[in-house]
Amino acid sequence: MGNVMTRKYYRFFGSFLTAQERWLNKMADRGCRLVRTEKLLYEFEGCAPGQVQYRMEFIGGKSKLSAAQYRSFLEDMGYRVFYKNINLNYSVGKVRLRPWAEKGGRIATNSTTFNRELLIVEKVNDGKPFELHSTYEDRIKYCRSLRAAWLFLFAMSVVLGILARAWVGGFFAVFSLVPLALYQLELIRLGKKARTREW
Repeated sequence: MGNVMTRKYYRFFGSFLTAQERWLNKMADRGCRLVRTEKLLYEFEGCAPGQVQYRMEFIGGKSKLSAAQYRSFLEDMGYRVFYKNINLNYSVGKVRLRPWAEKGGRIATNSTTFNRELLIVEKVNDGKPFELHSTYEDRIKYCRSLRAAWLFLFAMSVVLGILARAWVGGFFAVFSLVPLALYQLELIRLGKKARTREW
C-alpha cells in the first residue's frame, strides 16, 4: 500500500449482518474505505466521506464454485468484494455440515466457504440505490437461505438440549429463534409486496 495511512479496527459481528453493514457504512461516512479483512480485523484507508457504500451478503449456503462465480459476477459489475467470516473458528482442516445449503455447499471446509460465509460488497457512491437483490423473487430466495441457516441452528439446539439435558441447548435455541422469526416476517412482507405487484 506504499505510504498510504491505514487504520485498523478489531470487531466481531458474527451473524449480525445488518449491524456489520451499518457499521461499515458509518465508517464510510466518516471517510474510511475498507482495504483488508481478517478474522477480527477491518483495515481502512482514507477517502472522501460517503465516497463508498457497503452491503453484506451471506454465501455460506453456496458451493465453492457458485460462491466464486458470484464473487466474479459482482467484481465484473464494478464492485470491490471482501470475504468475511461468520464465526471465530481458528482450527485448520475443520469440516462443517450444512444440510440446508445448496448441493455442493452442504459440506464446508477451509477450501470452500468455511470462515468465508460472508461477502462485504463495496460500491462507489454514485447517488443511485445500492441493492444486491433487485427483484422480489431474488430477495425472497436470499431471505429463505438465511432463514434455513437459522432454522437448522434452532433445530439442532433443541435436539442437543433435549438429548444432553443441557440449558446451553435451550439458550442457543432461544438465541436463534429471534433472527429466525425476523427472517420469517421479512419473507411474509416480501411475499405480500410481490403479490401486490402482480396485480
